[in-house]
Parts: sequence; structure tokens; C-alpha cells
Amino acid sequence: MAGAGLVAIKRRIKSVNNTKKITKAVSLVATSKLRRAKQNLDINNNYYNHLKKIMSRVLKDREREENIYINGNGSNKKIYIALTSDSGLCGGFNVGVVQKTVEAILKDKDNSSLIVVGEKGRTHFKKIGYEALAEYVEIPDIPTTKEAKIIIDKAFSLYKNKEIGEINVVYTEFISSVKQEVVIRKILPFEGTLPDDEENYDTYIEYEPENYKFLNNISSIFLMQTMLNIMLNSKVSEQNSRMTAMDGATKNADDILEKLNLKYNRIRQSAITQEISEIVGGAEAQK
Repeated sequence: MAGAGLVAIKRRIKSVNNTKKITKAVSLVATSKLRRAKQNLDINNNYYNHLKKIMSRVLKDREREENIYINGNGSNKKIYIALTSDSGLCGGFNVGVVQKTVEAILKDKDNSSLIVVGEKGRTHFKKIGYEALAEYVEIPDIPTTKEAKIIIDKAFSLYKNKEIGEINVVYTEFISSVKQEVVIRKILPFEGTLPDDEENYDTYIEYEPENYKFLNNISSIFLMQTMLNIMLNSKVSEQNSRMTAMDGATKNADDILEKLNLKYNRIRQSAITQEISEIVGGAEAQK
């Protein structure tokens, strides 16, 4: 009996050790990708913050004309772009985004539509019966303006055709290595999307080309850069979540191995003690 128990424990120890190797390897890869993604996010934040100041300055110009980027298009329909991952092993990263998206859509289901980014999100939404207007997968670890433009162009084409009147993005914002938050951010129309700027913009500005043309040009650039910044935030949060999840899994594997080794040694010690007792008993019987 003891022998059979020891074999079973040995097999489980081997299985846990193999799992530990996988989780540790994934954690190391995620750590490397996180470092690179965080560097790109920091660089992009610096550029994007300056762009926001320029955009805020343009929007505060009293001479601006009516513009769909600012005033909307009259439609009361909304679209939600859900940013998820293409691969798993990242804890509750995808579940949080899916749940937040579903909660928002259920508030006005008849006037809400969906765009999904990421294989895991596509799978989740299909399981719960949500159809997306568009799906985008295989997003690189470091998103570029190419991916951001493809996604935002699809949403903006619906906006220009008045099929939707509001574009929202559901994603995980990277605040720090210990805090990430799933948020819904309205990126179009621009009203309410830009932070209050305390700088004084009473200085006269002359635009070239004309103000309305300049506003259209910078609005499209700003919209694409907003999407890119959001995607970079999402990717950094994804890698951080994966690293944390795999670190936790590795620690759990260590705890299981410690208990299994203790159990193995106790059974083995018990079996040895029993064998010694049987030998001593046999020797006593020979006297």
C-alpha cells in the first residue's frame, strides 16, 4: 500500500514540477515584454500629452466652426471597442474588460454595438451571444499607428455615416505596476475627453491652412493617437497581469511541492519504521 502511495505522489511531484517550469518561463517572457512595452508607453505618453495640449488649445478657439468631431452627428447610438488579449495566462485581464463592456451595453442594448480586439475577447463574447461589427486579432506586443488606424478608421466610418453617434473604448488602463483599472473612455465626440488646461490661451493664433481645415486634420491625427495610447496602455496592463499571474502560479507550485515532499517523506518514513518493526518482531520470534 505504501509503495503505491509513494508512486502516485512521485508522479504528482513530477507533474507539478513540469507546470512550475512553464509558469516560470512564461513569467520571465512576460517580464521582458512588460519592460519593453512600458518603455514604449512612456515615450508615447510624452508625445501624447503634448498633442493633447495642442488639441485643447485648438478646441478653445472661439472662432471654430461646427465640426462633427466636437458637436457630434445627432445619432444616439453608441459603439464600444473592447480591447482584450490574443493569448491567455493573464489572470482576470480579459474577464474584467468583457464584464465592463457587457454592463455598459446592457444599459441601452438596442442602441449599442460592439467591436472586439483580441482573440480571447472574441471567444468570450461569442460564448455569451454577442455579435461584433468587426473583430481584430493578432495585435503585436507593441501596437503601432498601423493597427490603431485600422481599428479607428472602422469606427469613424460608422460615425461619419451617422450609424453611431459615440465611440467608446473599454480597456485596462495602466496606472502603476500594482494598479490597473478597467475603464470606459469616450473618444468621440471630443467634448469631455480632454483635460482642463490651466494654461492661458488668450494669445492670438493664426492658423495655416484655415482654422476649420486645420481642425479636421489635427482631429483625425489626435483620434488615431488616442487609440494608439489606449492600445499601449492595454498591452502594458496585459503583460503586467500575465507576469503577476504566473508569479503567483509559480509560488503556488512551490507550496504544493513542499506539501507533497513532506507527505512523501512521512509515508516513506512510516514504511521504513514498519519494515524495521517487522524485522525486529521476526528476530524476537526466532529466540
